[in-house]
Amino acid sequence: MIIGRLTGEVAAIGLDHLLIDVNGVGYVALAGTRLLAKLQAGDRVTVQVETRVTEASITMFAFATDEERAWFVRLQDVPGVAGKSALAILDGLSPAEIMDAIALGDSGAFTRAKGIGKKLGERIITELAGKAPPMGRFGKFEVAAVAGLASAPAAGGTGPRAEAISALVNLGYGQSEAAKAVAAAAKNGAEEVGLLVKGALKELAR
Repeated sequence: MIIGRLTGEVAAIGLDHLLIDVNGVGYVALAGTRLLAKLQAGDRVTVQVETRVTEASITMFAFATDEERAWFVRLQDVPGVAGKSALAILDGLSPAEIMDAIALGDSGAFTRAKGIGKKLGERIITELAGKAPPMGRFGKFEVAAVAGLASAPAAGGTGPRAEAISALVNLGYGQSEAAKAVAAAAKNGAEEVGLLVKGALKELAR
Protein backbone atom coordinates (compact mmCIF):
# COMPACT_ATOMS: atom_id res chain seq x y z
CA MET A 1 0.00 0.00 0.00
CA ILE A 2 1.45 3.35 -1.07
CA ILE A 3 0.03 6.38 0.72
CA GLY A 4 0.11 9.61 -1.30
CA ARG A 5 -1.94 11.96 0.87
CA LEU A 6 -3.31 12.16 4.39
CA THR A 7 -6.17 14.26 5.76
CA GLY A 8 -6.78 14.32 9.47
CA GLU A 9 -5.98 15.97 12.78
CA VAL A 10 -2.48 16.65 14.03
CA ALA A 11 -2.24 14.57 17.20
CA ALA A 12 1.40 15.33 18.11
CA ILE A 13 4.50 17.03 16.73
CA GLY A 14 8.09 15.91 17.26
CA LEU A 15 11.45 17.37 16.30
CA ASP A 16 11.38 15.84 12.82
CA HIS A 17 8.02 14.10 12.55
CA LEU A 18 4.32 14.44 13.19
CA LEU A 19 1.46 12.12 14.11
CA ILE A 20 -1.75 12.54 12.12
CA ASP A 21 -4.97 10.95 13.32
CA VAL A 22 -7.05 9.81 10.35
CA ASN A 23 -10.38 8.38 11.51
CA GLY A 24 -8.80 6.87 14.60
CA VAL A 25 -5.65 5.58 12.92
CA GLY A 26 -2.42 7.39 13.75
CA TYR A 27 0.14 7.86 10.95
CA VAL A 28 3.70 8.95 11.72
CA ALA A 29 5.45 10.90 8.97
CA LEU A 30 8.85 12.56 8.83
CA ALA A 31 8.70 16.26 7.95
CA GLY A 32 10.92 19.29 7.61
CA THR A 33 11.04 22.07 10.16
CA ARG A 34 9.39 24.50 7.73
CA LEU A 35 6.20 22.43 7.72
CA LEU A 36 6.32 21.51 11.41
CA ALA A 37 6.62 25.19 12.37
CA LYS A 38 3.25 25.87 10.70
CA LEU A 39 1.42 23.21 12.68
CA GLN A 40 0.16 22.63 16.16
CA ALA A 41 -1.73 19.81 17.83
CA GLY A 42 -5.41 19.91 16.94
CA ASP A 43 -4.96 21.40 13.46
CA ARG A 44 -7.01 19.83 10.68
CA VAL A 45 -4.60 19.28 7.79
CA THR A 46 -4.05 17.65 4.46
CA VAL A 47 -0.43 16.81 3.69
CA GLN A 48 1.15 15.35 0.59
CA VAL A 49 3.03 12.14 1.33
CA GLU A 50 5.92 10.33 -0.28
CA THR A 51 6.03 6.73 0.89
CA ARG A 52 9.27 4.74 0.84
CA VAL A 53 8.99 0.97 1.21
CA THR A 54 11.95 -1.29 1.98
CA GLU A 55 12.25 -4.85 3.21
CA ALA A 56 12.79 -3.51 6.72
CA SER A 57 10.36 -0.63 6.98
CA ILE A 58 7.74 1.71 5.51
CA THR A 59 8.60 5.39 5.89
CA MET A 60 6.35 8.33 5.08
CA PHE A 61 7.55 11.88 4.41
CA ALA A 62 5.01 14.71 4.69
CA PHE A 63 4.97 17.97 2.72
CA ALA A 64 2.83 21.10 2.64
CA THR A 65 2.59 20.97 -1.17
CA ASP A 66 2.90 18.38 -3.89
CA GLU A 67 5.52 20.62 -5.52
CA GLU A 68 7.79 20.17 -2.50
CA ARG A 69 7.14 16.43 -2.57
CA ALA A 70 8.10 16.30 -6.26
CA TRP A 71 11.36 18.16 -5.60
CA PHE A 72 12.05 15.82 -2.67
CA VAL A 73 11.93 12.93 -5.15
CA ARG A 74 13.94 14.75 -7.83
CA LEU A 75 16.73 15.74 -5.44
CA GLN A 76 17.24 12.10 -4.55
CA ASP A 77 18.12 11.36 -8.17
CA VAL A 78 21.45 12.94 -7.25
CA PRO A 79 23.99 10.44 -5.84
CA GLY A 80 24.64 11.27 -2.19
CA VAL A 81 21.27 12.93 -1.54
CA ALA A 82 19.11 10.71 0.65
CA GLY A 83 15.75 11.43 2.26
CA LYS A 84 16.95 13.50 5.20
CA SER A 85 19.33 15.50 3.00
CA ALA A 86 16.52 16.28 0.57
CA LEU A 87 14.32 17.41 3.49
CA ALA A 88 17.13 19.64 4.73
CA ILE A 89 17.44 21.27 1.29
CA LEU A 90 13.70 21.94 1.17
CA ASP A 91 13.92 23.48 4.64
CA GLY A 92 16.51 25.94 3.38
CA LEU A 93 15.27 26.59 -0.16
CA SER A 94 11.83 26.90 -1.71
CA PRO A 95 11.18 25.07 -5.02
CA ALA A 96 11.57 28.39 -6.88
CA GLU A 97 14.92 29.03 -5.16
CA ILE A 98 16.06 25.51 -6.03
CA MET A 99 15.19 26.15 -9.67
CA ASP A 100 17.11 29.43 -9.65
CA ALA A 101 20.17 27.89 -7.99
CA ILE A 102 20.29 25.10 -10.58
CA ALA A 103 19.75 27.46 -13.51
CA LEU A 104 22.40 29.94 -12.34
CA GLY A 105 24.89 27.28 -11.22
CA ASP A 106 24.78 28.62 -7.68
CA SER A 107 26.01 25.55 -5.78
CA GLY A 108 26.59 27.71 -2.70
CA ALA A 109 22.82 28.07 -2.26
CA PHE A 110 22.58 24.39 -1.37
CA THR A 111 25.28 24.59 1.28
CA ARG A 112 22.86 26.66 3.39
CA ALA A 113 21.05 23.38 4.04
CA LYS A 114 22.16 21.37 7.05
CA GLY A 115 24.60 18.62 6.07
CA ILE A 116 25.08 19.76 2.46
CA GLY A 117 28.71 20.52 1.69
CA LYS A 118 30.35 22.25 -1.25
CA LYS A 119 31.02 19.08 -3.26
CA LEU A 120 27.48 17.79 -2.88
CA GLY A 121 26.09 21.21 -3.79
CA GLU A 122 28.16 21.16 -6.97
CA ARG A 123 27.00 17.62 -7.75
CA ILE A 124 23.36 18.69 -7.45
CA ILE A 125 23.96 21.44 -10.00
CA THR A 126 25.77 19.07 -12.37
CA GLU A 127 23.15 16.32 -12.16
CA LEU A 128 20.04 18.51 -12.45
CA ALA A 129 21.16 21.31 -14.80
CA GLY A 130 19.19 21.34 -18.03
CA LYS A 131 16.39 19.11 -16.77
CA ALA A 132 12.77 20.24 -16.75
CA PRO A 133 11.18 20.81 -13.32
CA PRO A 134 9.47 17.78 -11.77
CA MET A 135 5.75 17.24 -12.26
CA GLY A 136 2.99 16.03 -9.97
CA ARG A 137 2.19 12.33 -9.86
CA PHE A 138 -0.58 12.68 -12.43
CA GLY A 139 0.69 15.67 -14.41
CA LYS A 140 -0.69 18.22 -11.96
CA PHE A 141 0.43 19.45 -8.58
CA GLU A 142 -2.02 19.16 -5.75
CA VAL A 143 -1.77 21.85 -3.08
CA ALA A 144 -2.07 20.42 0.41
CA ALA A 145 -4.02 22.12 3.14
CA VAL A 146 -2.48 23.35 6.37
CA ALA A 147 -4.58 24.48 9.34
CA GLY A 148 -7.93 23.82 7.71
CA LEU A 149 -7.46 25.23 4.21
CA ALA A 150 -9.17 23.17 1.52
CA SER A 151 -6.89 21.30 -0.85
CA ALA A 152 -7.19 21.95 -4.59
CA PRO A 153 -5.37 20.84 -7.74
CA ALA A 154 -2.76 23.14 -9.21
CA ALA A 155 -1.34 23.28 -12.69
CA GLY A 156 1.64 21.11 -13.48
CA GLY A 157 5.11 22.57 -13.53
CA THR A 158 6.51 24.88 -10.90
CA GLY A 159 4.34 27.97 -11.08
CA PRO A 160 5.07 31.07 -13.17
CA ARG A 161 8.77 30.29 -13.59
CA ALA A 162 8.13 26.86 -15.08
CA GLU A 163 5.48 28.31 -17.38
CA ALA A 164 7.91 30.99 -18.53
CA ILE A 165 10.62 28.40 -19.14
CA SER A 166 8.18 26.24 -21.09
CA ALA A 167 7.16 29.24 -23.21
CA LEU A 168 10.79 29.96 -24.07
CA VAL A 169 11.49 26.31 -24.89
CA ASN A 170 8.49 26.40 -27.23
CA LEU A 171 10.10 29.39 -28.92
CA GLY A 172 13.16 27.26 -29.65
CA TYR A 173 15.47 28.05 -26.74
CA GLY A 174 17.22 25.24 -24.89
CA GLN A 175 16.03 24.17 -21.45
CA SER A 176 19.23 25.32 -19.72
CA GLU A 177 19.45 28.74 -21.34
CA ALA A 178 15.72 29.32 -20.83
CA ALA A 179 15.95 28.40 -17.16
CA LYS A 180 18.98 30.63 -16.65
CA ALA A 181 17.31 33.59 -18.35
CA VAL A 182 14.10 33.18 -16.32
CA ALA A 183 16.11 32.94 -13.10
CA ALA A 184 17.88 36.17 -13.99
CA ALA A 185 14.55 37.87 -14.74
CA ALA A 186 13.18 36.67 -11.40
CA LYS A 187 16.16 38.15 -9.58
CA ASN A 188 15.31 41.47 -11.22
CA GLY A 189 11.89 41.37 -9.60
CA ALA A 190 9.67 39.76 -12.24
CA GLU A 191 7.06 37.38 -10.83
CA GLU A 192 4.23 37.01 -13.35
CA VAL A 193 4.62 34.74 -16.38
CA GLY A 194 4.45 37.58 -18.92
CA LEU A 195 7.02 39.68 -17.10
CA LEU A 196 9.31 36.69 -16.62
CA VAL A 197 9.19 35.88 -20.33
CA LYS A 198 9.78 39.52 -21.27
CA GLY A 199 12.68 39.85 -18.86
CA ALA A 200 14.14 36.52 -19.95
CA LEU A 201 14.02 37.52 -23.62
CA LYS A 202 16.00 40.64 -22.75
CA GLU A 203 18.58 38.47 -21.01
CA LEU A 204 18.77 36.13 -23.99
CA ALA A 205 19.23 39.06 -26.38
CA ARG A 206 22.37 40.26 -24.60
